[in-house]
Amino acid sequence: MQSLPARLQGQCTGGLAPSPWQHCGYTEASSPHVAPSLNLTGLVMDVVQLKTLIHVAELGSLSKASDRLHIAQPALSRQIRLLEKELGTYLFDRHGRGMEITDAGREVLAHATRIMEEMESIRSSVAGGKSSFRGTVIIGTTPTVAEIATVPLVRKVKEQHPDLGIRFSSAYSGHLLDWVQRGELELAISYDPQPLHTLRIMPVMMENLLLVGPASANLRMDTPVSFETLGGQPLVLPSARHSLRVILDTCAREVGIKLKTSVEADSFGAMIDLVRHGFGLTALPLASIHAQIESGVLSAAPLVDPVPMRKLVQVFPADRRVSPAAKWVGDTFIEIAADLVSRNMWAGHML
Repeated sequence: MQSLPARLQGQCTGGLAPSPWQHCGYTEASSPHVAPSLNLTGLVMDVVQLKTLIHVAELGSLSKASDRLHIAQPALSRQIRLLEKELGTYLFDRHGRGMEITDAGREVLAHATRIMEEMESIRSSVAGGKSSFRGTVIIGTTPTVAEIATVPLVRKVKEQHPDLGIRFSSAYSGHLLDWVQRGELELAISYDPQPLHTLRIMPVMMENLLLVGPASANLRMDTPVSFETLGGQPLVLPSARHSLRVILDTCAREVGIKLKTSVEADSFGAMIDLVRHGFGLTALPLASIHAQIESGVLSAAPLVDPVPMRKLVQVFPADRRVSPAAKWVGDTFIEIAADLVSRNMWAGHML
């Protein structure tokens, strides 16, 4: 393992003993999984340093981490240098393209992520006994989830915690993840993001996508439609990079067909209007259009062979505190989803 030069070796100094709420005392004895090449005895690692490490490792750049965290780049650089000095090894290789994490850095990163999770568990266990929540929870959802969950979630909040406010932001998954990382959202309901050290991802359900058409299409929930019959059908679909489109294109390749797009629309509302007016069929989760099916505006049928599916998840920040109120909102959303699945109003299964 590469050691620091003499000018950077030695212990970090500071006059005051660390507060247990501000620092993590981390010793080799307390963590049997630490590689023996890292001497962690007697270290006092500042939580800010660990948080900086997580973000710089993920983004590969101090400037990008500075932009995300709204902290000056020299301050972040100093946190990394202090951590490297205390550990006695380089955590990043610096080069013109940015910062690349070293093998030692990966070891520390794994522990840093677990430390942040444990700290959040401590906070949650202490705060879990509160009988009523106040303030405001900011939650982000995808457009289809917003159609499904907004009203029942607000109803639950007002019934059980009338002093708790809730603010919704609706966007596609990539934007939601970025907003969680920037601290602009406490919680996001999203579709199957890539794992990141700065995010804590909790699976909710596997959601089936149904074939949706106007009432005149006479699609029936008790009459499944083979996916390969979509070949040559005019379809209303989101653009090629949209996650829903990627799933449908993958299923099409599996059965050897090419989907024919009549109109591309990334707006959920626009897709529904276009389908309703006969411009083509589409594929959507049942819960988002259940009311239109019940009222006879739209018709829908399950798609099979294969069944297009996607994973719905909750996303919390892994590197900072999540309020008990936000956790409660997340748990309440899971209860709502489970209820809709059990009543066959949301096609899929809970995870």
